Amino acid sequence: MPGLFAEVRDGDQVWRGAAGVADVATSRPVTADMRHRVGSINKTFTAAAVLQQVESGRIDLDAPIGRYLPGAVPGERADAITVRMLINHTSGLAEYLPYAYPSLKAFPDLANTGPQSLDDHRFTRFHRAELIEMGVTAPAVGTPGVYSNTNYLLLAQLLEQVTATTAERYITRNVIEHAGLRDTELPTGPYVDGSHSQIYEAWFGMIDPPRDYSVFDMSYAGPSASLISTVADLNRFYGMLLAGEIVSPSSLKQMQRTVPVISQEGKTIDYGLGLHPMDAPGQDTFWGHGGTVWGAGALAMTRADGKRQMSVAVNMQRWNRLDSTGKPQPHPIDDALDALYRVAMYG
Repeated sequence: MPGLFAEVRDGDQVWRGAAGVADVATSRPVTADMRHRVGSINKTFTAAAVLQQVESGRIDLDAPIGRYLPGAVPGERADAITVRMLINHTSGLAEYLPYAYPSLKAFPDLANTGPQSLDDHRFTRFHRAELIEMGVTAPAVGTPGVYSNTNYLLLAQLLEQVTATTAERYITRNVIEHAGLRDTELPTGPYVDGSHSQIYEAWFGMIDPPRDYSVFDMSYAGPSASLISTVADLNRFYGMLLAGEIVSPSSLKQMQRTVPVISQEGKTIDYGLGLHPMDAPGQDTFWGHGGTVWGAGALAMTRADGKRQMSVAVNMQRWNRLDSTGKPQPHPIDDALDALYRVAMYG
């Protein structure tokens, strides 16, 4: 792992740490205040924005998406899929990414994927409607729910329909600015402004050495995973969310109602409305989200009482090479991160 940085809070105590380099070519060090692409942590922000509209009466969580976006989901599924099912990934809608990136078409069969189309589409400006079309016309996935970015692009469309502004503007004004996050934004171009790390994609050892994907058009993810933030801003956001300061306490309870969902790594996780829990035997539950994009990853977790918090950012992704069966092999980085998470969360 070239570089890692983190912030841990325990009540009024704050620890920030960084290790490694932000640029393998120059050995420029990472620092804990760097801005970073935080991937699907964006989903909590988008889910919170939708819950705000539920509170205002403009959205019904259990109404079919076809009521708000007629024609967006074809056939009978428009009446069967509710807003709640989009937020907690139980809609059955497929992931669009393997269709947007042709070299990933075999996903989740990793051995038959390749990174070529990541370079081909580095500066491609995707339109949300075309990505949604890829997801809703792909074969449906089964039960339990399967994690899919298609769900959250539809939620962005829903926000635009009911707020008469873009999803990005609504989330910026009513979530990011409301929380006082000064280093968090939904980008409009391929660059990260301000102090930041280069980010390196290995694609399971198929890119060797890992390639710098710091400059990348994030329209392929939009309000599902394009967010730029800092570890300090993430801790502030989740602290306020769990304190009932972003959405109401009753909405927060809805966000913490979980169902089983198959993650992109093929594991069954408990997932709520843009939140998922982490816990260990005999320990308190933490709530938050993780995220990855090409080259960058982050994890932000806050204890249910809001007092203990952890945000960690890393500047390389998919470091695990594949074994003979095509499955990612265990790697010492995984063990080191798990150890860091345990100490950060539980002391």
